Amino acid sequence: MSENPLPSLIRNEDELDYFLSTPTPGAKEAVSRLKGDLLLLGVGGKMGPTLARMAKRAAEEVNPSLRVIGASRFSQPALKDRLQSWGVETISCDLLARDALEKLPDAENMVFMAGWKFGSSGRESMLWAMNTYLPALVAERFQKSRIVAFSTGNVYPFTPNQSGGPAEADPTGPVGEYAQSCLGRERMFQYFSERFTTPCTLIRLNYAVEMRYGVLLDIGQKIFNGIPIPLAMGYVNVIWQGDANAQTLQCFDVCSSPPKIMNITGPDVLPVRWLAEEFGKRLGREPLFEGAEEPNALLSNASQALKLFGPPNASVEQIIDWIVHWIQIDGPTLNKPTRYEGRTGEF
Repeated sequence: MSENPLPSLIRNEDELDYFLSTPTPGAKEAVSRLKGDLLLLGVGGKMGPTLARMAKRAAEEVNPSLRVIGASRFSQPALKDRLQSWGVETISCDLLARDALEKLPDAENMVFMAGWKFGSSGRESMLWAMNTYLPALVAERFQKSRIVAFSTGNVYPFTPNQSGGPAEADPTGPVGEYAQSCLGRERMFQYFSERFTTPCTLIRLNYAVEMRYGVLLDIGQKIFNGIPIPLAMGYVNVIWQGDANAQTLQCFDVCSSPPKIMNITGPDVLPVRWLAEEFGKRLGREPLFEGAEEPNALLSNASQALKLFGPPNASVEQIIDWIVHWIQIDGPTLNKPTRYEGRTGEF
């Protein structure tokens, strides 16, 4: 039985945010060991709010003195209000501004989530500023902190579909400037970690999903709307965002210098064709396909995380059930396709 009982259906965004932020026993144990404050930089992104809330909920149970602070531009004021209603302190901040970065509190623990991906084609200088220059500024500014920094599985090359995906020790081979800039992010954290002996973990995430966005929603929506599923990128990894949140907090336990690298994703390499067929069965619609599977795909091997943290709570079948129901009730989405099917590295 799962450590965290999960519902058969999730009916609205309040329930969704609640379950995405419910701390696992492993997350609670990790939070109980944190000394000082926890600062999340770039908390306004897709994962940030529920990760911050999970940390706060865990702290309320096992580490009441821990302050959880989220910093972001907060282009949507309602998000700032929502975080505060959950007990997360907030700071409005342009992280690229050195003076603003210097004014941030000297938190003993920091999650770095800032970055840029979609809409970056044609604006490569800003892409590199956000994904490589900013991490250098942050790594130097928070050299005395324990840092968990988000990277991406995109730093790996395409690998054979049946290979199981690359593990952390395998060579990188980023395709396109987004992936290259993210490898630059890793190199900056590695450099400053080694220079200042800063304990750090680099998370190569690939891909977190929930009902409002993600690879599985993309596939389900296409089937519901009668749009063909591209098959060139024929295999993917996914993990429920709530599980990714919990494993992120557990990554504080493995921080080291030089940084520990962690692939965070689900345990299985999933055929896109099979995923589409499972959605089709539940939606009562025959999937349409275009093209054929290429011999390789963008994959990650999560064996290390599986050994350290155990299996995710949410199975792929359960997530598909949730997303099918969400589509059927016309639940709100971020309306941001992942473009997982792209093979050029352009976003």
